[in-house]
Amino acid sequence: MIQDEERLPDISSLFLYQGEDGLNAYKRAIDVTKEELLRLYGNSVKPYSGKSPQQVEDDVKKIGPISETGESLTDVVGELGTYVLPNSILVTHPKSIAHLHCPPLIPALAAEMMISALNQSMDSWDQSAAATHLEEEMIRWLCETFGFSGEADGTFTSGGTQSNYMGLLLARDAFCHEHWNWDVQQDGLPREAYRLRILCSEDAHFTVKKSASQLGLGEKSVVLVKADNTRRLCMEDLQKKLERLQQENLLPFAIVATCGTTDFGSIDPLQDIASIAREHKLWFHVDAAYGGALRLSRSLFGKIQGIELADSVTVDFHKLFYQPISCGAFLVRDRTNFRFINYHAAYLNPEKDEEEGMPHLVNKSVQTTRRFDALKLFVSLKVIGTKRFGEMIDYTCELAQAAADTICAMENLIVLNKQPELNAVVFRYQTPYGKEEDMNKVNQLIHQTLLHSGSGIIARTSIEGKAYLKFTLLNPRTTIRDIKDLLDEIQKLGDMYTTNRG
Repeated sequence: MIQDEERLPDISSLFLYQGEDGLNAYKRAIDVTKEELLRLYGNSVKPYSGKSPQQVEDDVKKIGPISETGESLTDVVGELGTYVLPNSILVTHPKSIAHLHCPPLIPALAAEMMISALNQSMDSWDQSAAATHLEEEMIRWLCETFGFSGEADGTFTSGGTQSNYMGLLLARDAFCHEHWNWDVQQDGLPREAYRLRILCSEDAHFTVKKSASQLGLGEKSVVLVKADNTRRLCMEDLQKKLERLQQENLLPFAIVATCGTTDFGSIDPLQDIASIAREHKLWFHVDAAYGGALRLSRSLFGKIQGIELADSVTVDFHKLFYQPISCGAFLVRDRTNFRFINYHAAYLNPEKDEEEGMPHLVNKSVQTTRRFDALKLFVSLKVIGTKRFGEMIDYTCELAQAAADTICAMENLIVLNKQPELNAVVFRYQTPYGKEEDMNKVNQLIHQTLLHSGSGIIARTSIEGKAYLKFTLLNPRTTIRDIKDLLDEIQKLGDMYTTNRG
């Protein structure tokens, strides 16, 4: 029988609590971790070690096994400092410019310490209290920033995949309710659901199709609209697709516009699409995971004019808002649409609580347990201010244009998007008489050589069957000098591999 005040021995230093043992142990843990990270960043000159996947796997396997008795945190962190940390991609490095993967802001890192230590769960008020209200304030600020009225609402998400899923989930259920008076939440999909269709650009994110498959509609329900020569959704083809759907007695219920495609950063014509959506009574969802940050831009704000007309919006903060992964939000013009995912559990969020003024954020989310990620965005905005945020975003877009101009002036390098919409630049090494198959291989080799030398992390992609390289210039610390150094190396590698293949 457990006696009063009895507890397991030797656990007081394992938890952060009010006692001295917990407080001192936490301080030591922070100090040990901090020193290891400072050593890593202080000594690193490249964005990556250059090791192959097999070499990295071999290093990770050198870490000692998990034991029954455990070992000191100092020893464990030391092992990680030897085998894991130096084999990580340093996304803060100015030549780490491959993906939509940003360097995190220091205020956000400070907030992450509070988030992990407090460990609030954002599903019910009695697990989060003040965190609930701060997140709600951030959602109100976001709704205002994106031009929504007081009827709007939203929730923090893990990122674009979840947010796009939620947008199409609400769109599907709203259409079924209005068109057939059908409750999908209670009764499942109606018999006529096979006629439902979603429209989006052929360059839209793959999660549109993925969401359709998960929602029971199948990938075939997604109708791809051609992109024009600027990689934006073609309005003429959109009209044709809608006419064809009508002729085939199919039921379009949603259209997804992309505000920043993954490869080119292209922004679909939001205002024109909004007009079509209203005319055809379609749910208008904007995937602004990448380009949504332009709402803070000082000079590029107008590029996403029309986003305020959307029924729902996806925005990611672990891209151009410089937040640690993961952090995103889903916003909806009319908060009543959250009724389609509302569910009450007696132990968690009984309806009576709402009547008594106790809000439970699980009512607006497809997640239950959820982190207090709103805090890191709040801290970042409070410390840095919207003006400096906008200046950083504008700088990266100006840098992309300077990079495109530089590539255009170089021999044997061609750029596809000579006027980048955001901060992505797609290009390739190409000699005047090089065969396509040979040039594809040369560009693949350039990408691999940069990665495995550790000198630069850039992306590769395929456009119409051709291999291309890509700069994704999220880092406001990257300079045009960094870009020129990489381009010089790319040009030398291309010349070398072309000569060797010849």
